[in-house]
Amino acid sequence: MSATTLNPLSIFANIWRHRYLLGQLIKRDVLLRYRGAMFGVLWIFLSPLIMLAIFALIFGHIFQARWPQQEIGIPFWLLLYTGLIAFNVFAETISRAPTSVRGYPNFVKKIIFPVNILPVVPLGAALVHAGFNFLILVAALALTGHLQVGILLFPLLIAPLALLALGLSWFLAAWGVFIKDMTQIVPVLVQMLLFLSPVFYPVSAVPELLRPIYQYNPLGVVIETSRAIVAAQPVEWGAWGMAFCFCLIVAILGYAFFQHSRDEFADVL
Repeated sequence: MSATTLNPLSIFANIWRHRYLLGQLIKRDVLLRYRGAMFGVLWIFLSPLIMLAIFALIFGHIFQARWPQQEIGIPFWLLLYTGLIAFNVFAETISRAPTSVRGYPNFVKKIIFPVNILPVVPLGAALVHAGFNFLILVAALALTGHLQVGILLFPLLIAPLALLALGLSWFLAAWGVFIKDMTQIVPVLVQMLLFLSPVFYPVSAVPELLRPIYQYNPLGVVIETSRAIVAAQPVEWGAWGMAFCFCLIVAILGYAFFQHSRDEFADVL
């Protein structure tokens, strides 16, 4: 394995080199998902809003969940929605990663096609959805009088999760070619992570013994820091920086593994 393969600048330069093709694949992926639907691309807004309403009802009224940030007037549903935006970038990407290569056998068998950008497509689509959800969040913060200039940092704060999702996407895309069961295993793991991550509850509600697991894993760090800027609270940049470095390493290793495995894809498919 060459040193170039493990060079992050080389990896992202390669993605940038194929940005037009990648953009077209992401656009096609997003539009195909809503083709034929009565409300079309409006589901980009409707789906998260419906789920948000359900979660807010269950955890905000039935279970009467209370978070420290609510003491300064931040509504529960805004805190929940913030966590969901961050988590869904990760969840949507890795849920679709196992089929990102196996679903395009014709592309894989073309020698000149850059197969390594195929696992990036799910991440691109997830970021498109996150962008629309972010606009909803900004509008909601403005309407409730809680909009702060710090919200502009939101795209930066979710960068570690994007890197983590990308690295795992390269791993899962390669495994998905050889192990078809990955399409069944990954969604179950995503559902487990949804409840094991501080999406529906703050880290402060976790038992003291388990709290370090939440405080130092990238999902917990990004979700908590995202909520901090929404609530105009200090961001723990040290924890965020550690999460970023860890996720960058995962992305590099994922890319290296994918490149190591790609020569066998055509034979399997």
